[in-house]
Amino acid sequence: MKPWIELGTAQIPNGGGVLTLRQRDQEFSISLSSPRGELMNSRRFNSERELSLLGCTHLKQHKNARVVVGGMGMGYTLSAALEVLPADAEVIVADLIPEVVEWNRGPLGACAGRPLDDNRVVVHIGDVTELLEKGDSDYDAVLLDVDNGPEGLTQNDNNWLYSLEGTSRIYESLRPGGMLAVWSAGPDTHYVNRLRKAGFEVDVKTVRERPGKGARHTIFLAKRTLA
Repeated sequence: MKPWIELGTAQIPNGGGVLTLRQRDQEFSISLSSPRGELMNSRRFNSERELSLLGCTHLKQHKNARVVVGGMGMGYTLSAALEVLPADAEVIVADLIPEVVEWNRGPLGACAGRPLDDNRVVVHIGDVTELLEKGDSDYDAVLLDVDNGPEGLTQNDNNWLYSLEGTSRIYESLRPGGMLAVWSAGPDTHYVNRLRKAGFEVDVKTVRERPGKGARHTIFLAKRTLA
């Protein structure tokens, strides 16, 4: 078996650790400095796609849909959203780490079909909370894959996203009927309760990391009511 080749590293702000991009043949891996280990792998991305498919399906015929994708990752969430959304949609992908975006413009790009080349995409280098904290009812879907679940993993500041305050602000950032979809490594009943307390109608889906096999992940689907 061929060895892994290191392609790049990136420092996460505020002491969040170091990300490392590696390649072995056509396989890519992004890991977080010890003790966390591998965060994502180009052979296991089905649940990231499901996040978008579940979160954006209601927008297939929606005129001028606006979607926020929190977390560039390896591009699979963004790519799947673009597959579902119509030609007049706008997708704002937010990532705190500029190197991750550059990796997706470079060696990682082919994995997900180079979604950053799509003219519907706007890149926001910065915290996704900067797009959501105003609560200005501006989005039709918010897709979050920035942690291992509803708690800050690489950034303590991300805890705001999953707090009752942050969840309520995300509710207000969505248009009526809008959807919040959150990727998680596993279930979390406390987070479900916070979503409901913020006013969301909540559904929880279990998906596999590969089609029909592999680890089971959780997608929280939270819909803002039409009223």
